Amino acid sequence: MLNGKDKGKTMNEYLKKVLENTKAKNIHEPEYLQAVEEVLTSIEPVIDSHPEFETNAVLERMVEPERIITFRVPWINDEGKTIVNRGYRVQFSSLIGPYKGGLRFDHSVNQSIMKFLGFEQIFKNALTGLPIGGGKGGSDFDPKGKSDREVMHFCQSFMTELQRHIGPDVDVPAGDIGVGAREVGYLFGQYKRIKNGYEGGVITGKGLSYGGSLVRTEATGYGLIYFMREMLKANGNRSLAGKTVTISGSGNVAIYACEKAQQYGANVVAMSDSSGCIYDKNGIDIALIKQIKEVERGRIKEYLNVHPEAQYIECTDENSPIWTIKTDIALPCATQNEVSMQSAQKLVENGVIAIGEGANMPCPKEVTEYFLEKGVLVGPAKAANAGGVATSAIEMSQNSMRYYMTFEEVDKELDDIMVNIFNSCQKAAEKYNLGNNYVAGANIASFSKLAEAMIAQGIV
Repeated sequence: MLNGKDKGKTMNEYLKKVLENTKAKNIHEPEYLQAVEEVLTSIEPVIDSHPEFETNAVLERMVEPERIITFRVPWINDEGKTIVNRGYRVQFSSLIGPYKGGLRFDHSVNQSIMKFLGFEQIFKNALTGLPIGGGKGGSDFDPKGKSDREVMHFCQSFMTELQRHIGPDVDVPAGDIGVGAREVGYLFGQYKRIKNGYEGGVITGKGLSYGGSLVRTEATGYGLIYFMREMLKANGNRSLAGKTVTISGSGNVAIYACEKAQQYGANVVAMSDSSGCIYDKNGIDIALIKQIKEVERGRIKEYLNVHPEAQYIECTDENSPIWTIKTDIALPCATQNEVSMQSAQKLVENGVIAIGEGANMPCPKEVTEYFLEKGVLVGPAKAANAGGVATSAIEMSQNSMRYYMTFEEVDKELDDIMVNIFNSCQKAAEKYNLGNNYVAGANIASFSKLAEAMIAQGIV
């Protein structure tokens, strides 16, 4: 991801070779290849300055997972029928700590998506400054429409295999799409039952009653806004106060990004789910969204039952209608590749000034480049949404110490981490004369740390 002035430059031969070989070896994994290309094309200035990286095959090792585990997950539904799903755990890199990354339960899960998420996680975790490696896992099981008993049966079967491969100092999963407090509880319960011991640090996102951390639920959304605050401050000393904000999604990340943005004085006017979006010019009623999504597990359209003055816009194609709404700040917090070029053009046409990626890779590479070319600030996912995994690491620390921090203590720690992440992105971008390209800055800062660790540990 080069600056405009470098667009005519020939790609570094080592980078080009690694990218071509990776594409040839993983030809059927488009999401993974997209993530690799986004990182490799943005770190060229570092590769040019370090010929020893080629000698030590740093890139070849960086793009190859240390281990991929695939397994069957049989379980019995409420009708007594046996169902078989596929489970995954991609243990991508343990360079700077135990593998760390969430579990995703969704019908879309496949090896390509698991590898893409695991690859992104390596860099995200390195940016936090905490000793955690990168991994990801999940299953094509979809908890939507399943009873609590069915979800429990599935989680217990899933963990019966996964427990062989994880541990507090080996691999520490957490939640992601489709894996919330309910699922984490069932997973942890089965792990504890099999291991015959309490290893609190083996999974994060736990309930407060059995070893979880305050702020973990809010962390990714809060962290996104802390990063956005710093990015705006560094570019014209602007603030969130008075800005119009649209947030795609209505899950954990979106809800708490909305809550924190409103605390800073922003006017959040729209949120969405997979069916459509709610537009409320008076400002989103976040308490109602929490009730609909976290308690009732309903659809966002139900917002109209309480606020008939709001507008519901249904999804009719792959272009979410939320991005047609005029906004100052857009926060894509739903899923990968959700912002199409058509949506990006509409956002720019309507005067958007900043994008904050709450989801993982919500903007394809060409969309990100378009935003940067148009002078739109971009807070990249691996930096802007790192608050969740950072607070997971804080939860792991509390479990190890047998000590609980207050909400204010964890929130302050999270805020400090997000400030440091932004500063790392900014310094890396400035070092290589990339201006306010924080996408490249995030990749360069994290890659540099990982490459140093990789060379120090030898050829392993």
